[in-house]
Amino acid sequence: MIVPLFPLGSVLFPGGRLPLRIFEQRYMDMAKACFKESGSFGVCLIAAGEEVARPGEKPAEPHSVGTLAHIADWDMQQLGVLDIVAQGGERFRLKRHWAEASGLLCGEVELIESPPVLPVPGSYARLVPLLRAIIDDLGAASGAPAAPHRFFDAGWLGMRYAEVLPIPLVARQKLLEIEDSIDRLEIIYRFLEGKGLLPEA
Repeated sequence: MIVPLFPLGSVLFPGGRLPLRIFEQRYMDMAKACFKESGSFGVCLIAAGEEVARPGEKPAEPHSVGTLAHIADWDMQQLGVLDIVAQGGERFRLKRHWAEASGLLCGEVELIESPPVLPVPGSYARLVPLLRAIIDDLGAASGAPAAPHRFFDAGWLGMRYAEVLPIPLVARQKLLEIEDSIDRLEIIYRFLEGKGLLPEA
């Protein structure tokens, strides 16, 4: 599967939403193609380089695991600036990538199988009320998790925590790459417990 790539200083998770501001022509063209064909693009955290291309410089180097995205919403309040909301779909592994003449990165990707829906184990139940409180606090903010909220699903719970925790981007990327939903919850639980942020059992 070949998709256009959008290397960013952000990590998009499956089921997540990421507001983006597009003004470079290569990404405007990518967005137009997505609108026309109901297509997807790949969001990858930048491993090296910059989001905005400078003339004569190499394009940004993406991490090898990213997330397919489609445009869930858009607006253009300023001529030449497109505001979109990217909705995260399946994760993928980047097999190879290259730059088109326009500077747009494209990649051959292999989709990573979605993990099964697993109930949140009782030992991690303390994670649920805290995330509920965080989402209530975020309200209708642009980065708030979209409904429906699946607090019963270990995979969904872990992905949403990975989005909202105040952690370095590289740590966020590592959480994206973890295959096992329960392993991801374990890491998050230990982090929050160590910070004294979990409610009493």
